[in-house]
Amino acid sequence: MNKPLILVTNDDGILAKGIRELVNVAKRHGDVVVVAPNKPQSGQGHAITIIDPIRVYKVDAFEGVDAFECSGTPADCVKLAKNVLITDRNIDLCISGINHGSNASINIIYSGTMSAAREASISGIPAIGFSLLNFDHDADFSGACWAADHIIKQTLDQEKDSVPLLNVNIPDLKPPEIKGIKICSQGKGQWVEDFQEAEDPRGQKYYWLAGRFEATTDNPDSDLNALQDGYVSVVPCSLDLTDHGQLDNLAHLAK
Repeated sequence: MNKPLILVTNDDGILAKGIRELVNVAKRHGDVVVVAPNKPQSGQGHAITIIDPIRVYKVDAFEGVDAFECSGTPADCVKLAKNVLITDRNIDLCISGINHGSNASINIIYSGTMSAAREASISGIPAIGFSLLNFDHDADFSGACWAADHIIKQTLDQEKDSVPLLNVNIPDLKPPEIKGIKICSQGKGQWVEDFQEAEDPRGQKYYWLAGRFEATTDNPDSDLNALQDGYVSVVPCSLDLTDHGQLDNLAHLAK
């Protein structure tokens, strides 16, 4: 019997430490193919490339693993993987990350990491996004790898009567310090933006987007609270953005 085929991608770029760590974990559980951006694509959300051509090159970046770098977005990488680069086998699991920085709470909307996973889910491929709460390019990923190893195994072993889409965030802790893994709801929060204004040498104004994240949740079962308490958070996600609670409330708009 063939091993499961695992597609690995990310949004920090194919040279990021996080994807190297994730590939090493994935190799324990199946055959691995990497298709990842050739440069950082953080904050791209579910953007796709439709104006410029997308270029893909095979690279020798991971020992014993077929790998391709892509000029497009994380979502482009998954589209190309399943439609162009991997046509002789079905992809059993798509894993994205390990992201350098949190994708908990509302960050899932902006996340290229989770958008790659979401793109796979659209095609019926189980998908997981992994993120570590540390932005350092040389962060310690031991805790994240411990969580990824367990969650990947359990996802591959479960019955295929559902297609999970999971947003996994890991506190910046080593395995002995992590208290466990919790299934959570998405916490509430928002970014308070600070646009920093400056001028270029020609006197033209430009802006850098900065800011801080503020949690507004009071739900004890949220990902934000789990992470704060030292747990790995796992949020099951859905492709359906319908606010079902509003369907009856909006009946007066029907004509």
